[in-house]
Amino acid sequence: MQKVILVAATCLTVAGAMFTTTTPSLAKTMVYVSAATDGEINTYSMDDKTGALTPAGNVKAGNSVMPMTVSPDGTHLYAVIRSQPYRVLSYEIDPNTGGLTEKAVAALPDSMPYVSAEKSGRLLFFASYGGNKIASLPVGADGLVKDGAKQVVLTGRNAHSIASDKTGKYVFVSNLGSDVVLQYTLNSETGLLEPNAPASVSTKAGQGPRHIVISPDNKSVYIVTELSGEVIHYALDAAKGTLTEKDVVAVLAPDAGLEKGVAPAAPAAFNVPQKPAAAPAAAPAVAPPAKIWAADIGITPDGKFLYASERSTSTIAIFAVASDTGALARVGFVETEKQPRGFRIDPTGRFLIASGEKSEQLSVYGIDQKDGSLKRVGRYPVGKGANWIEIVDLQ
Repeated sequence: MQKVILVAATCLTVAGAMFTTTTPSLAKTMVYVSAATDGEINTYSMDDKTGALTPAGNVKAGNSVMPMTVSPDGTHLYAVIRSQPYRVLSYEIDPNTGGLTEKAVAALPDSMPYVSAEKSGRLLFFASYGGNKIASLPVGADGLVKDGAKQVVLTGRNAHSIASDKTGKYVFVSNLGSDVVLQYTLNSETGLLEPNAPASVSTKAGQGPRHIVISPDNKSVYIVTELSGEVIHYALDAAKGTLTEKDVVAVLAPDAGLEKGVAPAAPAAFNVPQKPAAAPAAAPAVAPPAKIWAADIGITPDGKFLYASERSTSTIAIFAVASDTGALARVGFVETEKQPRGFRIDPTGRFLIASGEKSEQLSVYGIDQKDGSLKRVGRYPVGKGANWIEIVDLQ
C-alpha cells in the first residue's frame, strides 16, 4: 500500500510560472508541507511500510504560502498566503489520487502565521502575530471559504496559534509577546468566540507561548514556548474549558549552551527575529551564545509520545507522556533539518516528517512504538523554505 505526501513551498522569484501535478494511482495518504521560498505544493507518494517517499509533482500556490490546515472530513486543504494581498486558498482534494484543485480564494484581515479548522468544519480560525489579533472565516457547505472574516478579535501582543479542544466547545490562543493563553468558548448558535471565565491564564514572564497541541484524550493541553524552550503542560477542565498549569519541561538539555530568547519590541514579518544591530568597532573575541528559538509541537495519536522542535540547534526533542497524569519526561532528541519550523506525525503514529526552513530536504523518521525514539528512514528533496506539514488519509 502506498501513501502520498504533498509539500508546499513559496517562490518569490518565479511568480506566474505554471506547474502541473502528477499523482500516483495507488494514493492512500496525503501530506502537505508549506515553505516560504518556492511558492508551490510538492507531492510525494509514501510507502506505508518503510516511510519511503517518491516525488509525484508540483502545484503552484503563491508567494509566501505558509500555514495550512485540512478540513475535518479530509476533503479540503486550506493554505494561507502571507504576502499582499493576504488570503486563504481552498483546495479540493481528489479522493482517489489526492490531487489538489484550487476552488476558492477569500481575503484575510492580516498576515496570518497560523490556521486551524473548527471541529465541525464550518469555521477556520486564524492568528496574526504582527497584527495582534485572531479571526474566523466561515466555511460553506461545499467546504470552500469564499467570504471575508466573520469575526475579528484584538488580543495581547503576538497572537501565535489558535486551537480548539476535541469537543470543539473551547478554543485557546497563545500570545507570545504578552505571555498569556487566552480562553474562549465557541457559541454553537452564533459561531462566535466568547471569552471564557477566566478569559486567560498567564505563563511565566518571558516564556513566549507559541504552538498548542491537545492530547487525544482531551485531558491535557501542551504549549511549546518559543523564548524559554519549554513545554508547558496544562490540565484541561472538561466541564469549564479552562486550563491549570501542572508542570514545565525543558526542550533542550541543560548543557545546550543557548540563552533565553527575547520577544521583539515590534512585530517582525513572518515571525523572524529582528535584524541585530551592527556590531561595534571592537567586536568581542567570542560570539555570544545563540538564542533559544523553539517552534513546533506534536503528539502521537495514542498520546504516548510528544515532540517539540528547536530551530537554533536544529533538533527535535522527544518526550514520554504519563498515561495517568499526562506529565512529560524528556527522553532524548534527534538532529534534523536546518531550522525546523514544522513537522507532523502521520495518522498511524508510525512516522514523523520534518522540514527545515534552511534545508532543501525532508526527513522521514520511524517512531519506535516502545520508547518514542526517532530513526531516520530517508531524506528527500523539497522546495526551498519548507516549513509547514499536513497529513491526510484519503476517504
